[in-house]
Amino acid sequence: MRAVFGLVLILGVALAGGAVYMARDYISQYQAQLAQERKAAQDALANVSSVATVGVIVSNRALKYGERLTSEDVRIVNWPEDAIPEGSFLDMAVLFPENAKGDRYIQRAMEKDEALMAVKVTNPGEAAGLTSRIEKGKRAFAISVDVASGVSGFLRPGDNVDVYWTGSLGRAIEGGSGEITRLIQTSIELIAVDQTAGSDITGATIARTVTVAATPEQIAALAQAQNTGRLSLALVGVQDDTVASAVEVDQRKLLGIKEAAPAPVKVEEEVCTVNTRRGAEIVKTVIPCTN
Repeated sequence: MRAVFGLVLILGVALAGGAVYMARDYISQYQAQLAQERKAAQDALANVSSVATVGVIVSNRALKYGERLTSEDVRIVNWPEDAIPEGSFLDMAVLFPENAKGDRYIQRAMEKDEALMAVKVTNPGEAAGLTSRIEKGKRAFAISVDVASGVSGFLRPGDNVDVYWTGSLGRAIEGGSGEITRLIQTSIELIAVDQTAGSDITGATIARTVTVAATPEQIAALAQAQNTGRLSLALVGVQDDTVASAVEVDQRKLLGIKEAAPAPVKVEEEVCTVNTRRGAEIVKTVIPCTN
């Protein structure tokens, strides 16, 4: 009985010693890992603090096209110096000058904490209208559209479109009216849809007119095309930088009808004769032709 008790006691002491050793090893590993994480956090903090920052003016709330910009709508945040967007405002005195002749207005919709840039707001005293969005040398021109020609209402200000003209050149073809469809302008910028010039349109809008920014020569071509036929718009992808080539399709090309080759003209062989009188009879004799 005493031997069994002694054996159990020895076994218990051995298990307790093993448990203490395992616990000490686990604690040592945990402390080493904790020290490593603390060092990594300190290194990261040191790297962050070493990055040069500059105060940049950002929007304090979501701003919509046409809203008047006030000092309550913006704030200054620290921005990495090598990652500041070009054209950002860094000084409140520049954004809201004391000698300003009017207020600034939002040109493009912005979300909260978005950097305020010169292209997103008007100049002091300038209204957020179409005149402020038209580039130098271009003019605004309205094009009538419907649900089919207007890409089912998915057009937005700022999109680029190709313009196709469909009309008749006055040449009839077999089985058709002689109409053709031709690409007349490529990558024309939309600056307004109906009376909306802001890009923050939600959902599809079936527009009656779209306004484009184009050169006077392009506008002359669009006006002539609109008065002599039908215009259709094709939406250009955001990252599409391909240059569209000349495109023209008529009914023959659409249906794959090839024009028949003209029938060869039959050339009659020249025959030369000489008349010979034999008494009261005249006899014709074929002779070689000479030039």
